[in-house]
Amino acid sequence: MVSNAILKEGDLAPEFTLENQDNVTISLTALLENGPTIVYFYPKDFTPGCTTEACDFRDLSDSFKQAGYQLVGISPDAHDKHKKFKDEYNLPFDLLSDPTKETMSAYGAYGEKMNYGKVVQGVIRSTFIVDSNRTIRSAMYAIKAKGHAERVAKLLTIA
Repeated sequence: MVSNAILKEGDLAPEFTLENQDNVTISLTALLENGPTIVYFYPKDFTPGCTTEACDFRDLSDSFKQAGYQLVGISPDAHDKHKKFKDEYNLPFDLLSDPTKETMSAYGAYGEKMNYGKVVQGVIRSTFIVDSNRTIRSAMYAIKAKGHAERVAKLLTIA
């Protein structure tokens, strides 16, 4: 599977409907009814980088919420693993499961990437800020996990 999209500021965010850690179906449209949303794609629950990123987003979640932003994480992991990850780290946002990687591919968050000097297929750590009208305000690809949530907060001028 090769990434079939690289999104940029001003593009229309692809719609998605995925299940969260509690097997509840959530769509982008439903999220945006409550305001702009930060959608971040990550490879795998309980890995060092993904745990750091999730906990950093957790630590800044009140600031994002006070500024009117919602937050959602998406990975290929199954619901039960998301539930354990969310519970263990007290994550105050939904984790959505994309086992087919269709949503990730639509966002350009799945495809070829470098891993230890080799080209492999995998999840490309990416974050999108989507305005209420489904317009992408910012698209960030191949980001570093550590400090990323703070960089997003600074971009939104809330930190």
